[in-house]
Amino acid sequence: MSQDSQHGKWSISSSDDDDEDLPPSQLRPPADSNHSSPQADSPPSSKPEPVAVVKPEPVNAPPSSLAIGSEARQAAQASQLNPMKYESSPSLAGKRKKEATDDAGWALSDSDGDDDVGEKGKSLRELPRKPSPSPKAKKPKVEERPPSPHGRLYYIDEPQDFFEASVPCLNDTYRFYLNKVTGLDRQYNTGALHIRDILSPLFGTLKESVQFNYCFDIAWMVQQYPPEFRDRPVLIVHGDKREAKARLVQQTQPFPNVRLCQAKLDIAFGTHHTKMMLLWYEEGFRVLILTSNLIRADWYQKTQGMWMSPLFPPLPEGSPESAGESPTFFKRDLLDYLGSYRAPELADWIQRIREHDLSETRVYLIGSTPGRYTGSDMERWGHLRLRKLLYDHSHPVPKEESWPVIGQFSSIGSMGLDKTKWLAGEFQRTLTTLGKSSLRPDPPVHLVYPSVEDVRTSLEGYPAGGSLPYSIQTAQKQLWLHSYFHRWKADSTGRSHAMPHIKTYMRTSPDFTQLAWFLITSANLSKAAWGALEKNNTQVMVRSYELGVLYLPSAFDMKTFPVHRNPFPVSSSSSGFPVPFDLPPTHYSSKDQPWIWNIPYSQAPDTHGNIWVPS
Repeated sequence: MSQDSQHGKWSISSSDDDDEDLPPSQLRPPADSNHSSPQADSPPSSKPEPVAVVKPEPVNAPPSSLAIGSEARQAAQASQLNPMKYESSPSLAGKRKKEATDDAGWALSDSDGDDDVGEKGKSLRELPRKPSPSPKAKKPKVEERPPSPHGRLYYIDEPQDFFEASVPCLNDTYRFYLNKVTGLDRQYNTGALHIRDILSPLFGTLKESVQFNYCFDIAWMVQQYPPEFRDRPVLIVHGDKREAKARLVQQTQPFPNVRLCQAKLDIAFGTHHTKMMLLWYEEGFRVLILTSNLIRADWYQKTQGMWMSPLFPPLPEGSPESAGESPTFFKRDLLDYLGSYRAPELADWIQRIREHDLSETRVYLIGSTPGRYTGSDMERWGHLRLRKLLYDHSHPVPKEESWPVIGQFSSIGSMGLDKTKWLAGEFQRTLTTLGKSSLRPDPPVHLVYPSVEDVRTSLEGYPAGGSLPYSIQTAQKQLWLHSYFHRWKADSTGRSHAMPHIKTYMRTSPDFTQLAWFLITSANLSKAAWGALEKNNTQVMVRSYELGVLYLPSAFDMKTFPVHRNPFPVSSSSSGFPVPFDLPPTHYSSKDQPWIWNIPYSQAPDTHGNIWVPS
């Protein structure tokens, strides 16, 4: 079938209609590409076979280096292990299972596809590894890597000065940081952080840590800890079940210091999408809330963000339970969030947090946890939690009807047949709340999501689209949504070419120089992440675990946040907020198309000479 729209013509086979948010399986060089590939010399009339591209890590990587996520991410892998066995149908491409073998393939991430799809809606995070060789095939040499859609090598090795050797210059006003991006000039990484920096002794003498996340590569994660901390206890909080959980257990076998804690997912199609680190030092305690999965690709050439807390000191012995609270009640809300897991493995951490002074925190915690909530509990989680905080702690502004809302995300779920079903109804009401004003304006809403051209010309090229799981099956049901879309363009530093995995929401002045509030979160644009009202608005249902932090000017003794137009190089005392993309946003032109990840893009090669052909 085909679908015409203002953003082009999409074609899918009729058999694909029932499968949504399924990952594309292959990248192929165009026929005139100079990249080595079995397809490069195929005659035009022959049906091209899928290309076996990239093993992201060296070919002797142990089984524990597989990236593990939820069950559907594992389900996506089986057909990748032998890509010659299936035809070029997006629906087949998504039905793969991870196998714990040295040459097993795709690492996947990001859960926020359609709410009614469930765990099929996962996104590609790393490129496919090379399939297991046939018995007659020669095994590749250990020191070599196969050809890659990125070019000769999958990863560019970071230069020696990429990682911090001393405490970096950071903006301590907001404690909002971007990740480092390999391939950018050093000045544009100044003040940004890599996971290896975060876990280094620069920020404390680590005793123990917890890693909450969606997608894991345990061996890679362990290598990011400095050698002196590598054997310290690590607790992994995940949402995997059954076979996926078994594979995660297998990953941890070589690392006796790594333990697992399974998050309860009692509502169908929910995921554990929260990304948080709890770091316990000899000197105190620290919290990081971020947008990156624990796989190398997420810390390589993606735009990611994080909030890193101050170092929280221990409270004096015998302090009352109310001690160490912040004006934003961050301590109470963090304990409430951790308690929602009902996990014995977190009991010691809950007690440790109680014993530390979190009073310096200036941000508000906004979490989602699975469940159906009524009464006052409706305002504990999801977008109604955001609405409550904006009502209680933000302030109306003059002519607020002209202050736009900007949402920016890397994944999109089903919004309904028209905008009133969820987006322009309950969710927009939340985003437009400013204080206790009875005014219910209808301000402009700008949704920032990469176009096909943004992906094609990015640092990674088309493979970056594996982190943007917007499916044709979902998109063709909500063409009305695309009129909201704006290009991903980042702060004129080259970061526009690092595709976003960061998720941000904000309210800005009409001239885009002031912010009424700013939110960084793991939550994409989906009802599963934010929650949806039910039973005539008397109940809210949330499917997934999510976590973010809300910046409100009142907590910083400001009326609004000034926007920092040129955040690099970073200044430690700047009062401007470092918005991670260009303002004002640029609306899609008539020629722009939103990136759809499970249809081919073969007319124009990407920055590495490859085309995108889902199989």
